[in-house]
Amino acid sequence: MAIVQRGAAAPTSLAEETVDEAALSKVVEGISAKSEAWAATSVTARRKLLEQVISATMAESDAWLRAACAAKGLTLDTTESGEELFSGVGTFVTMAQAIVTSLHDLETKGRPIFPGPVEIAADGRAMVGVFPRTTLERLLFSGTTAEVWMKPGLDRRAIQHAQAPAYKDPAAFRGTALVLGAGNVASLGPRDVLSKLFVEGKVVVLKANPVNDYLIPHWSKAMAPLIDAGFLAIVDGGAQVGAFLCDHPLIDEIHVTGSDKTYDAIVFGVGADGAARKADDRPLRTKPVSAELGSVSPVIVVPGNWSKKELRYQAEHVATMLTNNAGFNCLTPRVVITHEGWAQRGAFMDEVESVLAGIPTRKAYYPGAADRFGAFVAAHPEADRIGSAADGALPWTVIRDVDAEATGDICLNVEAFCSLTSECPLPAPTTKAFIAEAVRFANEVVWGSLSATILCHPSQLEDPILGPAVEQGIADLHYGGIGLNLFHGLVFALSTPTWGAYPGHARNDIQSGCGVVGNAYMLEGVQKSVIRGPWIQKPKPVWFATHPNSSKVMKRLLAFQAAPSFKTMVKVLGAALKP
Repeated sequence: MAIVQRGAAAPTSLAEETVDEAALSKVVEGISAKSEAWAATSVTARRKLLEQVISATMAESDAWLRAACAAKGLTLDTTESGEELFSGVGTFVTMAQAIVTSLHDLETKGRPIFPGPVEIAADGRAMVGVFPRTTLERLLFSGTTAEVWMKPGLDRRAIQHAQAPAYKDPAAFRGTALVLGAGNVASLGPRDVLSKLFVEGKVVVLKANPVNDYLIPHWSKAMAPLIDAGFLAIVDGGAQVGAFLCDHPLIDEIHVTGSDKTYDAIVFGVGADGAARKADDRPLRTKPVSAELGSVSPVIVVPGNWSKKELRYQAEHVATMLTNNAGFNCLTPRVVITHEGWAQRGAFMDEVESVLAGIPTRKAYYPGAADRFGAFVAAHPEADRIGSAADGALPWTVIRDVDAEATGDICLNVEAFCSLTSECPLPAPTTKAFIAEAVRFANEVVWGSLSATILCHPSQLEDPILGPAVEQGIADLHYGGIGLNLFHGLVFALSTPTWGAYPGHARNDIQSGCGVVGNAYMLEGVQKSVIRGPWIQKPKPVWFATHPNSSKVMKRLLAFQAAPSFKTMVKVLGAALKP
């Protein structure tokens, strides 16, 4: 099957809009004029500002959550609203608190202190332990660890020496960044603001995606300390406003969260001229552009002999990955890679569909979802559609048995960005050979490099042949965020790991982007981040779509993230243990 293009669908065209250039210029000029003052702002003052942001966000959290639930058609005080609290307000507060800790370390110890350990792989890559940071996190997130893999040639001393460059010579890093916010996850734009301001040392103009315009009043209250100090401005508008801001002479650099097509429009322009410029690698705009874009994120399932309980748990795990935010995530898994000869392959996929059948479908709130969905089911009319498509919802949809030899299949090349995933079986003579083949397939055939998950039974991880094969697979995967027995989306959520594409994409073949966000330890020379978790977590993870008490637990988890203490941790555990 041939396809016209890889990546995400082209952005939906916007109607002509009126651009108030004078008003926008005044905003940019005001923010740019504060770049020198921000560079001169002490670490202590920055920390205090960010602590004020956390307090303001907590005060606004209920209103923020209500607005997001209303826009996305979610019911308050349910698992749906718990999920939204976690991915919206929760991940913003988590990131802010992680940076506060690093700023405190900069004040008292001269650099952010990562918890370690630092291990050196056989190929020379250092792996820096970044989670858990504290005994409280070790207790609350039992069995969960995360490490940042660095580019080859960096040892612990070099890594420490290179940390937090924007704080060694703030004047050299000062400037004005334009953040073009995403339209799906409520925390993405504000989190990108924190990265630019507190990690990279830039003042910021944030342009909200029109899908998220309703959040501007809540973001404005949450980040009021930064706005009132003149270091941040938030504006609305469509593509033409974005283009004007990109071209403004006082904007020094741009960060975009969106699709590769949006990146191409920014860097090379649109239409035939933009396509020609991209083909020749002649950028229309030469300002630095960092980007967190989409991916056909894979889940690699290592074949094993799983119990019924294990099949069900991992089915809930994979179903949660799809249903989170109704499938409107750049990190939503789009292809489950299985072993063609795995005796439990059919049973596992049946179990995934059984779980999906018990999860209410969601409003397809993101523009163009129905058209994208239609393209996939037109290519695969055999797709299994699960649940109601009434009231603006789309059914959960699974396309099974995608032909691995049909490398042009839409499922392997285009990010669906809706409530749809697929399954692609690979032949291999042994389990070890399957692991290597699945990694090769994910790297060379599946489009993008943002995120991936490997599911492998603990008995196999302990096996003297299969355990090293999985570790080699993790080492060889060219993805920026990798989960082992844990949804790769937690790499983003924790904030101490880095989040972004695997480095090395050419400007005119950007795929999942360039640069990283998160990065609370302000590391330089990052290659990817890896998160690991228990095969079956007890109690059930609060972010599972099947958790019975998610809303209450998430509210208490938010309180813990805002003010970590033994008392707030006990409240989280108490709520998590209740049915």
